[in-house]
Amino acid sequence: MNNNIMKTFIENNKSVKRKWYVVDATDLILGRMSSIVASILRGKTKPSYTSNVDCGDYVIIINADKIALTGHKDLERKYWYTGYMGGAKYRTKGELREKNPEKLIRGSIKQMIPRGPLGRVVIKKLYVYAGAEHPHNAQNPEVLDIKSMNNKNSKRR
Repeated sequence: MNNNIMKTFIENNKSVKRKWYVVDATDLILGRMSSIVASILRGKTKPSYTSNVDCGDYVIIINADKIALTGHKDLERKYWYTGYMGGAKYRTKGELREKNPEKLIRGSIKQMIPRGPLGRVVIKKLYVYAGAEHPHNAQNPEVLDIKSMNNKNSKRR
């Protein structure tokens, strides 16, 4: 019998090595940043990605109040719902960005993560802060420069 049989490695929760990333959202386009962060949270950037295991990394987003929206989305897009029958309260994305920018970014990324038990675990690894300060310095997060990945990722002047 030949003992040199190749086996497929399947990641499990014990073998996952997680990193911490910090993203500066200043002048980044909301949708492009959200798709990159969602793939990191899921673990799709790793070679050992397994779809049914939480193998993603932690992401910290700072300067959420300086996120950019393209076109007239900050004035035209209206959405909101209180959770009650007939409880529709509409706000524009611009109003939401001024009032609660963390909720805007978290909602955008949450829509890109699958629904269900795994998605609820994955979204807990996302930390969003409106200012430049965050309390996660002890984890030694690496800086993830999304602006340098593609020139369309940031707002053009």
